[in-house]
Amino acid sequence: MPEAAARTVSRPRGASAPGDAMIELMRELYPLCRSLTGNGVRETLRIVDSVLPLEITEVESGTPIFDWVVPKEWNISGAWIADAAGERIVDFADTNLHVVGYSTPVRGRIRGAELLERLHTHPERPDWIPARTAYWAETWGFCMTEAQHARIRPEDEYDVCIDSTLEDGHLTYAEAVIPGRTDEEILLSTYICHPSLCNDNLSGIAVLAYAGSALAARDDLRYTYRLLFSPGTVGPLTWLARNRERLDRVAHGIVVACAGDRGHVTYKRSRRGDAEVDRAVAHVLRHSRPDAVVEDFVPWGGDERQFCSPGFDLPVGALTRSAHGMFPEYHSSADDFDVVTAESLADSLDVLLDTLGVLERNAVYSSTSPYGEPQLGRRGLYGQISSGVPREGEGFHRAVLWVLNLADSDHSLLDVAERAGLPFATVAAAADALVEADLLEEVAR
Repeated sequence: MPEAAARTVSRPRGASAPGDAMIELMRELYPLCRSLTGNGVRETLRIVDSVLPLEITEVESGTPIFDWVVPKEWNISGAWIADAAGERIVDFADTNLHVVGYSTPVRGRIRGAELLERLHTHPERPDWIPARTAYWAETWGFCMTEAQHARIRPEDEYDVCIDSTLEDGHLTYAEAVIPGRTDEEILLSTYICHPSLCNDNLSGIAVLAYAGSALAARDDLRYTYRLLFSPGTVGPLTWLARNRERLDRVAHGIVVACAGDRGHVTYKRSRRGDAEVDRAVAHVLRHSRPDAVVEDFVPWGGDERQFCSPGFDLPVGALTRSAHGMFPEYHSSADDFDVVTAESLADSLDVLLDTLGVLERNAVYSSTSPYGEPQLGRRGLYGQISSGVPREGEGFHRAVLWVLNLADSDHSLLDVAERAGLPFATVAAAADALVEADLLEEVAR
């Protein structure tokens, strides 16, 4: 019995095609200046919409969101620092990382001593430009290499321009809803607020977009899927506030981020620790990627901490490779296309889709012949000649016996797979065969 029979969620064809397509999507998104709000976010979502149709939501600045308020909208068209000769020392046109995110508008001549207080360099890598933001304080600043920083002399004057606007507008997020047979939902989320950072931002957008594309191609999904693309922290909080009355539909959830580097796959469990999604990811990784890391929940990292805050406590974990802050290029200009690979992106997509396949297929059964072991040989479910104990290689036969023994209206197929130490696909294939032989009935959960 082939193990592939249990895989219920498809992926794009071709081993490298998904990764290559995700790299191309990232190259299109890379130049855009994204932030918590603004036209860069809207343009990002417009491009993602070409891969996965999205429904856009805009929420007005000043809207109360729990202990937060939707911020003013920020947009920027240019920025620079020029010396007395008019030569630009830094220019936003070269990289949007040169400006501290959400910088207020500035135009004038400033002495170097004052300007130096507003400049940021990378503390460990002099050739890298750090990524810095000031979302919740009205201030401004520039980021640069140490060589550029050295050109600013305290006694000289410099022409400084940040051509930005910070005014009432909207926070923008997007959803793709893919209907299934039930209204129980699997929530998949990523953030869209980082400018020109490949692993820490664009990789999550790409993996989620192509996961949604694969799911949308199906017509037999059990769960309804809700894919959320929103700015970090305030985006999920805004979505939670606007959907508070229907959060009981969220059966499982995964935040996807930092999914393209060469590090091992890492999964952070939900706050609950033993949610079905936590067990499904751990099972997939244990049987396919022995070098993967599964960690307990901690209340820092990505947007999973909003979904897992105590008032919601949703079953939402986080799927990454090298997690936030755990790769050297994090939040710097070095987080570029040298950090991510098509193979790693495709592998992260596979882990996500394989996990969804387990959740889709997981079910509870009741045996129709619970008194003693049914006669399997005449049903073609056991070899005609047997030593009395299934051989080590006969995983399918072991799975048949385990499924029958735990078909008590209480244990799920994932329970069986974990207890038996068998791949979920083998257990699911055994259950399919037993249903076909009229030895199992599915029980509503």
